[in-house]
Amino acid sequence: MAIVITDDCINCGACEPECPNNAIYEGGAQWRYSDGTSLTGMITTLDGNEVNADEEFDAIDMDIYYIVPDKCTECVGFHDEPQCAAVCPVDCCVDDPNYRESEDELLAKKNFMHLS
Repeated sequence: MAIVITDDCINCGACEPECPNNAIYEGGAQWRYSDGTSLTGMITTLDGNEVNADEEFDAIDMDIYYIVPDKCTECVGFHDEPQCAAVCPVDCCVDDPNYRESEDELLAKKNFMHLS
């Protein structure tokens, strides 16, 4: 699964620095696979898409902070719980029902983004 930020977000920004994958962005900000990861240049994502990790993608939300599902690992491999949810003062970081992944899949995503 990934985490999603609901419309209850107050734009406090507490979640953004807590994300070990740099998957959280301010509303309106473009995102890249390479932000906060080891990914650079042309990559093949875990779902088989070829993309440039340094390419900027459009913001997922224009008004509130958002989480890029392709980069969210629910902090698996880093922490015991999603850190965005742990620090959110209004409890708006919740499981995203549109993205269901096993712990093994989340760990594989973490390992893909953070090459050792």
